[in-house]
Amino acid sequence: MGQQQLLLIVLGVIIVGIAIVVGINLFSASSLEANRDGVVADNMNLAALAQQFYKKPTELGGGNNTFTGFTIPTNLASTANGAYTAVVAAQSVVITGKGVVQNSAGKAYWAVTTVTPSAITTAVPTLN
Repeated sequence: MGQQQLLLIVLGVIIVGIAIVVGINLFSASSLEANRDGVVADNMNLAALAQQFYKKPTELGGGNNTFTGFTIPTNLASTANGAYTAVVAAQSVVITGKGVVQNSAGKAYWAVTTVTPSAITTAVPTLN
């Protein structure tokens, strides 16, 4: 083999290596963002369940205009997206979700959703 051919082979290997590294970085970033979106979606689903509980009469297993007694269903407390907890008060519920995908610094997205009888608000998810 001539020097030109060896140079082309080395150059090709370097380009392929760079492409692989860029692809891995893009996948990692995309995975983290998808997990963030999943945690927010799960929080919103749990918030809707809390409002349903609030509006249901006691006879039907609801809270009869109070959140007291609301708990996150066991099968939804931990999902493929994250783990969830709820702090319940009579007129509000604060749902916190922690994502399972971590960035290179070991931080995962946390989303906090506040539920009241007439509103659901989610703070911008943060890396903690």
